[in-house]
Amino acid sequence: MDEKIEMFNKMIEESKNIVFFGGAGVSTESGIPDFRSRDGLYNQHYKYPPEEILSHTFFMRNPEEFYKFYKDKMNSLKYEPNITHLKLAELEKMGKLKAVITQNIDGLHQKAGSKTVYELHGSVLRNYCMKCHKFYDAEYVFKSKGIPKCSCSGTIKPDVVLYEEGLDEETVENAIKAIREADMLIVAVTSLTVYPASGLIRYFNGKHLVLINRSSTSYDNFATLVINDSLGKVFEQVESKSDK
Repeated sequence: MDEKIEMFNKMIEESKNIVFFGGAGVSTESGIPDFRSRDGLYNQHYKYPPEEILSHTFFMRNPEEFYKFYKDKMNSLKYEPNITHLKLAELEKMGKLKAVITQNIDGLHQKAGSKTVYELHGSVLRNYCMKCHKFYDAEYVFKSKGIPKCSCSGTIKPDVVLYEEGLDEETVENAIKAIREADMLIVAVTSLTVYPASGLIRYFNGKHLVLINRSSTSYDNFATLVINDSLGKVFEQVESKSDK
């Protein structure tokens, strides 16, 4: 493993345009539960299946039940960035890392200091009235009673991508552009099985493709380096020294 970490650091040192693409596992080390693991949200029991609750149809038909689940399970305001979030922000500050592409909606990359973050599935930090489009922050939504309402009486909806909803086209285009221009792509703690996000890796034509995941993925054979270990353990050994 020491040899792989050394190789990883060497790749970072020689790269000038790094892009990080992360899944739910980036935030689980901050204490936020993921969806598909054995203890994830999909394997817990509620009045309705989480997949149904987190759908556009369910939100429109039963917003009260949606918000019971959402406020209980999606409130990321109490969590703090972990070593991976912090190291990525450092690499961006150094000019090495050009973009973070995330499937997470918790806003922890920005909380750590990252500026260029493409949130494929939206963010709990942004909420809009469905009637007048007025913006509301996460604190307003999570502290509200029942269904959060706008001053115009409209229902407020989180700017997160629910099932049956498409990804934001501009965000996807920006993510593709960043990957195409990257000389190093770090793909971490994502199963690479959920489309269309998993298809983004195919746009990479750079030098170093690094996969960091506890288990193997279908893309392992295409990678320059595969590290099967905890993401936090890997990133705490990342050398974030400035360019010489």
